[in-house]
Amino acid sequence: MKHEKNIPPEHHTHRTGEWLPHDHRAHREWLAGVIEHVDQNPKDLHPVVLEFKDLIEKNTRVWLLFSSMFDQIPNKAPYKNDPQGGGHPTVRDHIHMLQVINHILTTAPSWNDKSERVGLVGLPFNALFDWPMGTKSGFAAFLDPQVNAMLKKILNAWAEFLGSPDSAYVLKRDAKGSWFSPHGHDELQFTANLGKTNYKFEEMFHCDPSDPHMGYKSWDEFFTRHFKEEVRPVASPDDDNVIANACESKTYKVARDVKRRDKFWLKGQPYSVVDMLAQDPLADQFVGGTVYQAFLSALSYHRWHAPVSGKLVKAYVVDGTYYSEPLFEDFGPNKSADPEGEVTSQGYLTATATRAIMFFEADNPAIGLMAFLGIGMCEVSTCEMTVKEGQHVKKGDEIGMFHFGGSTHCLMFRKGVEVEGFPEPHPEHNIPVRSEVARVKST
Repeated sequence: MKHEKNIPPEHHTHRTGEWLPHDHRAHREWLAGVIEHVDQNPKDLHPVVLEFKDLIEKNTRVWLLFSSMFDQIPNKAPYKNDPQGGGHPTVRDHIHMLQVINHILTTAPSWNDKSERVGLVGLPFNALFDWPMGTKSGFAAFLDPQVNAMLKKILNAWAEFLGSPDSAYVLKRDAKGSWFSPHGHDELQFTANLGKTNYKFEEMFHCDPSDPHMGYKSWDEFFTRHFKEEVRPVASPDDDNVIANACESKTYKVARDVKRRDKFWLKGQPYSVVDMLAQDPLADQFVGGTVYQAFLSALSYHRWHAPVSGKLVKAYVVDGTYYSEPLFEDFGPNKSADPEGEVTSQGYLTATATRAIMFFEADNPAIGLMAFLGIGMCEVSTCEMTVKEGQHVKKGDEIGMFHFGGSTHCLMFRKGVEVEGFPEPHPEHNIPVRSEVARVKST
């Protein structure tokens, strides 16, 4: 990306999925600006934030976790102040955290454009929880069922705002932090063109370029935008041996001979089939099979498409965690927290995060039963399925979407299904949705 060239190495962070700025100074600048605004403009807490406050202050277990997780953040740079040493405070206690949450609930994800360090802050809550969730107490807090139930209410309230006309302000071309500012517009086109400059945004997506908001009535409507049909054709529609890419995404990992249960919280993040599939009775059929995982970019298309032609035999959404990350590294004298921990914990999330689980019986007997997992990450907790159990789909048909964000997803194949030709992990650009992602050997 154009703006990455001038980032000094000490300030460059690999951002999986483009959810936070590559220059982490832009991330901290944005959060510092929010904190300053909140401190200077106090307002009454939203009812759902008051409910969160009650949970923290009236539940001893939760109080201990939230109090200690802020105490466990080192009182030194870069955790105490912003990395530039400008003196901007970070969030240091649960009261301050709740005030910032209160502000975020009525704002849409935007671009930091306060300085030359332009960058997307697509996960504002993740930016807020960045350091706390990397502590030992944060690890326990963000696994806690009551905390996650409360976070679900918070995120649902935010989703309601993002689906309202009030959220469309951030799409207006001349608005502060707009997605259609010259920089944001260029990045959206660059991503959809897969690193090229062939087509304009309006040539690829359904929109109205004559409208100040490009024809989108809310931020969520923009984020779940549709490609024009001809832009992403279905790979070999009449060849059932060809598997279509379910999401516009970058390959994260391909794993074979996966175990029924494994220690998915360890550094290598091995897949744990029974946990990924939420103890489903069908899980045993995938032991020893293959998992393909890929992650979505914040700038990309967020609808899911059927990887094969077949019947949807079972489908449901499993509630899970929202900000849990494994403790690969704890704070210490010679250690620092992963500033992108939640986003780089792709394997771990397959067994812990909120996710849609969909089982398809493929028309091709060489594939048979396979599974698609749409895995919510951080703010991306709403997984909507748009097809129903018993319905037959054709390869490439829409089957669902992520709302207000993007995430990661998996294709799972049973033991004995020989799948080959997957893209190499971490490609430079997205693999187009509905293009060929793999091929199965016929029996």
